[in-house]
Amino acid sequence: MPEKCLIRTEKLCKSFSTGGVQQHVIKNLDAEIYEGDFTVIMGSSGAGKTTLLYALSGMDKASMGKVFFGDRNITGYNSDQLAIFRRKHCGFVFQQVYLMESMSVMDNVLTAGLLAGGNKRALIKRAKELFKQVGIEPGLWRKFPNQLSGGEAQRVAIVRAVINSPDVVFADEPTGALNSSASEAVLNILTGVNKNGQSILMVTHDMRSARRGNRVIYFKDGTICGELDLGPYVSGDKERHEKLRNFLKEMGW
Repeated sequence: MPEKCLIRTEKLCKSFSTGGVQQHVIKNLDAEIYEGDFTVIMGSSGAGKTTLLYALSGMDKASMGKVFFGDRNITGYNSDQLAIFRRKHCGFVFQQVYLMESMSVMDNVLTAGLLAGGNKRALIKRAKELFKQVGIEPGLWRKFPNQLSGGEAQRVAIVRAVINSPDVVFADEPTGALNSSASEAVLNILTGVNKNGQSILMVTHDMRSARRGNRVIYFKDGTICGELDLGPYVSGDKERHEKLRNFLKEMGW
């Protein structure tokens, strides 16, 4: 059965002006992201990976070209339309968790659901189920973000990202500020979410994180210069690591 396209770009361009000089970060990009995939975007520092993620999610406007989300051309949406669209269809996990410091863990998650029009009672039930899945114990639900460890805060951020059952979770270096054990826990959660049918699109510079994806895209000089099909993730698969390492070497990483 052919893969269903979730996000598609047509001649996508993104430029910035720095000191009167135009920098072309995305150049005439035609790309497809497929439903149910764990897609990883890699590339050297400054290659434009995060810019691409923001353009695909509608968090940043393209300079030229189009972004289609399913059959919707979101390029023409205004800022209010984009905000409503993202609340319903997208979840976000960043390197910095951006939890509201004045709200409890539970309220941070519920607010995301309520803004999207969710029923409070149903959201509380779902939040509790998700907290259990990611190992956030009931004793933490009423605590505030500054009372959490980095790994705990990132797990809360993942729950917030998936509370509305979005079409796709965009993750920008989600393990970049975590130690190895916390990183592994977060990656396990993202992998589990994906196995349950959730689409993931993750930017990373870390090989350990990248090998969780089934598809790796290498971004360079404003365009995709290569991609690798890794297949479903299996823990301890040494061949997977070597396959990714060889691919990155070929790409000049």
